[in-house]
Amino acid sequence: MHYADLLIHSAQMMVTMKGFSDNPACGEEMSEVGIVEDGAVAIREGMIVAVGTTAEIRAAGWSGPDTQEISARGKVVTPGFVDPHTHVLYAGSRENELSLKLKGVPYLEILKQGGGILSTVRSTRQASDEEIKAQTRRRLQTMLSLGTTTAEVKSGYGLMVEDELRALRLIRELNDTQVIDLVPTFMGAHAVPTGYSEAEFTNYIVDEMLPVIAAENLAEFCDVFCEPGVFSLESSERILLKAQQLNLKLKMHADELASAGGAELAARLGVVSADHLLQASDQGIEALARQGVIAVLLPATSFNLAKNSYARARDMIRARVPVALATDSNPGSSPTESMPLVLTIACLYLRLTPEEVLAGATINAAHAIGRAKQVGSLEVGKQGDVLILDIPNLNYLPYHFGNNPVETVIKKGKVVWG
Repeated sequence: MHYADLLIHSAQMMVTMKGFSDNPACGEEMSEVGIVEDGAVAIREGMIVAVGTTAEIRAAGWSGPDTQEISARGKVVTPGFVDPHTHVLYAGSRENELSLKLKGVPYLEILKQGGGILSTVRSTRQASDEEIKAQTRRRLQTMLSLGTTTAEVKSGYGLMVEDELRALRLIRELNDTQVIDLVPTFMGAHAVPTGYSEAEFTNYIVDEMLPVIAAENLAEFCDVFCEPGVFSLESSERILLKAQQLNLKLKMHADELASAGGAELAARLGVVSADHLLQASDQGIEALARQGVIAVLLPATSFNLAKNSYARARDMIRARVPVALATDSNPGSSPTESMPLVLTIACLYLRLTPEEVLAGATINAAHAIGRAKQVGSLEVGKQGDVLILDIPNLNYLPYHFGNNPVETVIKKGKVVWG
């Protein structure tokens, strides 16, 4: 028999999230998190080879003379967090906008004044490749220390084709040179740059940007900021249909600032995920459920914007929309890298249970970026991405906030933090 390289054993509670690798958890399934008491997981050559109670794993003989063993006694073991919506590649920061926000200046007004996304576009264009990578690598290291082992990263702070290509190349380089697995998304349709009308820039994306992006094979997904004042339903549909023709998978920022039919368009196009959804209509939610579109909710953004408006997560779960959670890590509306903070806010303001938020941050998040066969649950044949949390039970994870509950991060069977 081949012994395991790593055995994590004696967990007070192990949360496996098993059974949802083919289809995301919906409705009451989001509470079925696969808890094993006195749990153990064995990993060999980076892959999970056994999951069960400590007694079962020991009886099966997985531990040999060279097996590294880690006791999780009194602690909780979970899959690594998956963050399915980030804008973590950029240069600079926007703390100067905090005072404008506190005075009540709306985001779209800040954008019109040359702030917002356009401010980060300027600082990112002006920075060198090494500066962008260094700043982004620090943020990724923070994410890793807080338990994120897989993350989606969007371009979108370039807006011109060469700048967008540069961003996607840097995402690829960072994927190769640091621990977190990065999933690249092209988001040239993040804002309309100065000097273009929406129609002109949409034509530029469709006719000039997308063919080059697809030919370089640098992105898996295409995303659009579908919102009145940014990209209309018509512009968004044109961009996404072109991306689909070029074999890119689809995502949408939808119905964040206004109920404008974004969720309905997402369902009609069969996108993988529709994100934000604060203002999604009843009809939009029902359409997402019918099409199996994953709702990626970003409660840290709502929290940071301080508008006391949150996505209707309970209505979505009742309608059997699969719900995932993400940080939306970005320099303007959600300058955080913390999935544990997101889970707390999701419990308090989206009214989700600890079981539901963990499902949303692991297996459903993995589905939202096309990685559910590899990560998001503790099951035989999946990548050995595991967290040991220094907490006594699952309820404690969202309950005790503002600190880091992560004691150890294991990535592909290797201890990478803690």
